Amino acid sequence: MAKYDALGMIETKGLVGSIEAADAMVKAANVYLIGREFVGGGLVTVMVRGDVGAVKAATDAGAAAAQRVGELLSVHVIPRPHVEVEGILPSIEGK
Repeated sequence: MAKYDALGMIETKGLVGSIEAADAMVKAANVYLIGREFVGGGLVTVMVRGDVGAVKAATDAGAAAAQRVGELLSVHVIPRPHVEVEGILPSIEGK
């Protein structure tokens, strides 16, 4: 697995907004969709990895897309997650 520094996360209320965000993120920049988490209460978080600039561009596009079709709750980019955080993130198999 290749190492990608930045982690981008978008949290929405409802599945449709999260799917729209994920689609926009992978189309907008050179990022990899690493997973989604159903948090409960209808909250869904989608996560991407890539270089910092690409992840920032992707989350900007994803946030705009999610807001058009659903309820955007949170957007966050961690430029270089600590190694301990890596253990709780989904892996990118084959990348």
